[in-house]
Amino acid sequence: MRTNSLRNAGITVLMTFIFAACNKNETKDTSIANTDTAAATSDVVAVAATCTAQAWASVNGGTTGGDTAKPTVVSTYDALKAAIQNTGIKVIQVNGTITIPSGGRISFQDQAGKTIFGSPGATLASTDQTKDKSGIIYVKRCKNIIIRNLIFDGPGAYDVDGWDNATLDACTNIWVDHCEFRDGLDGNFDIKNTSDYITVSNCKFTYLKAPKAGGPGGSDDHRFSDLIGSSDGATADRGHFRITFVRCWWAQGCVARMPRVRFGQVHIVNNYFSSTDSKSCIQAGFEANLLIESNVFENVKNPIDLMDKTSSAVQLRGNAFNNTSGTTSGNGVTAFVPPYTIPILDTAIVKSTVTGHKGAGATLAGNSCSSL
Repeated sequence: MRTNSLRNAGITVLMTFIFAACNKNETKDTSIANTDTAAATSDVVAVAATCTAQAWASVNGGTTGGDTAKPTVVSTYDALKAAIQNTGIKVIQVNGTITIPSGGRISFQDQAGKTIFGSPGATLASTDQTKDKSGIIYVKRCKNIIIRNLIFDGPGAYDVDGWDNATLDACTNIWVDHCEFRDGLDGNFDIKNTSDYITVSNCKFTYLKAPKAGGPGGSDDHRFSDLIGSSDGATADRGHFRITFVRCWWAQGCVARMPRVRFGQVHIVNNYFSSTDSKSCIQAGFEANLLIESNVFENVKNPIDLMDKTSSAVQLRGNAFNNTSGTTSGNGVTAFVPPYTIPILDTAIVKSTVTGHKGAGATLAGNSCSSL
């Protein structure tokens, strides 16, 4: 009996220390600042300990966003825009659905160290299909930014040379995690103009709305998801576009650009491609250096599009091609070696992981840390 008593006492002490350690690592804020009084009754989410990006966004000093700063809660367009453009606000929590008015695309410029995250179901939506007044957010010359757990809902594809749901322009150390990009007018999510050290993880790209035909750009079906690099002539992009796409899902409706790459050293790893509307999946453009590793392509056409064969390197290893047609090989040139280490899933579990609970898309509870 004495031995049992001592053992039980020891277990009690041990569990007390474990519980205390857990509480130290993750706490709940009870005094969140608000720029929007309508959000005062919204659920408060736990702000995790410092979340650090992996893959390319971990290089060049790393990416931590607004770190553990208390979030400013927003649920209206005016409050969201004000919080994004206020350099003193470091963490923004988006609640509910916020509609971006025509011409109201949010300009997020010249900032560093900021996190924008969504509560469950948080959506930024645009219904404008005009060239000049479309788009949701344009991020320019920013550094150390995290965007997490948001749905970007566009108006549907229409070739008017309009704006994407989201664009990164001349940005460094950006981590886009657990977001869903759908129905972008010109594209879902594009990266341009010397942007660098970027990780796109656990994101879903899709088109749910039928494309609008007859746009002046000439394409009747502009469901082109993700473009990296704006033109072959943008030679300042050389040496930039170091980007990782990991555990993402190019889902139904995507026709091309999953992604299309110029110049960059892009690691495309453990992603799932399943759009039966596809004409080309990964597109290797001018001077692209691509490492395409342990992805699953299922029921798609042209998993690897070598385009005009001007890419620098297109190396494939360990990918699975299930019921595909078209090109499934690289250009015979060895790609760059990533300067980071991340866990790489066997292709046998990529589909279930990416499409499962807490897989690709806005599937988190809020600003909780996620890891690969």
